[in-house]
Amino acid sequence: MHVIHGHKHVLPEFRGSAIAIGNFDGVHRGHRALIAEAKRHARDAKAPSAVMIFEPHPREFFQPDETHFRLTPLKRKIVLLETLGIDVAFVEPFNAELAALTAEHFIERVLVAGLGVVHVVIGYDFYFGHKRGGNPELMVRAGEELGFGVTVMPPIAEAGEPFSSSAVRLYLAQGDVKGAAHVLGENWRVTGRVVGGAKRGTGMGYPTANLPMPKGTTLGHGIYAVRAYFDGIPHDAAAYLGTRPTFDDGMPVLEVFLFNFTGDLYGREMEVEFIDFIRGDRKFHSVDELVAQMDEDIAKVRAVLAKA
Repeated sequence: MHVIHGHKHVLPEFRGSAIAIGNFDGVHRGHRALIAEAKRHARDAKAPSAVMIFEPHPREFFQPDETHFRLTPLKRKIVLLETLGIDVAFVEPFNAELAALTAEHFIERVLVAGLGVVHVVIGYDFYFGHKRGGNPELMVRAGEELGFGVTVMPPIAEAGEPFSSSAVRLYLAQGDVKGAAHVLGENWRVTGRVVGGAKRGTGMGYPTANLPMPKGTTLGHGIYAVRAYFDGIPHDAAAYLGTRPTFDDGMPVLEVFLFNFTGDLYGREMEVEFIDFIRGDRKFHSVDELVAQMDEDIAKVRAVLAKA
């Protein structure tokens, strides 16, 4: 997959695509339906299949002082899009210049003059342009006038519940990583660089690799069955996210205990895949009580991962 930043000076071989447009945070099953539709039109037109994503997320641009829970940072989003077989990913910088474009100018300057699109696929709730002045109806009219096809996708749902990034965030906030995975179409992952900790886990026989969670992440506190990846190698592991109420009630840090692993991971990048939720966080009366519970937790995690 080719990754192209911006719509200006695009090489001829990447113009004339059938393109799905959106933020695609999470690249969930609803997003995948849009992308599959774009690929279908690309095959019919013998054109490149493409997606357009915006970076940063428009909410981050308009509300820079607020924290936003991004399900998939750009690096992860690109990986997921590539696995879906897209030919080109256009990463459009969301800046003051783009935000000032009217909906009509976005279509004329970005989609037509910049990319020469042959077909556009958008969701039923896609609004765009200055002050969100553009909507699917406007895109359809513009396509008829300017000579490109438009598909407006209805809500993609199961049992009456639409697949959405908001639904994924709600599941994760409740610790329901299996529910989140059902909407996403795969297990949710988080990536970070291992930092030093208080080494309490080492003293209790459970040394952990500690990862600060990305800004804005809202994940239910407790114990999880996970797989940890570094250098592309998966390792079965248990993870704890919480404030350590038995000790200090401090800032939440993700603490990952890798099974059958010895070595120094400080400073290395680690990706953690969440498989299942084991139990919620709670305070224990003593370290011995906590260790006994951890023994039970690890046994449950091993059993879950053996079936996963």
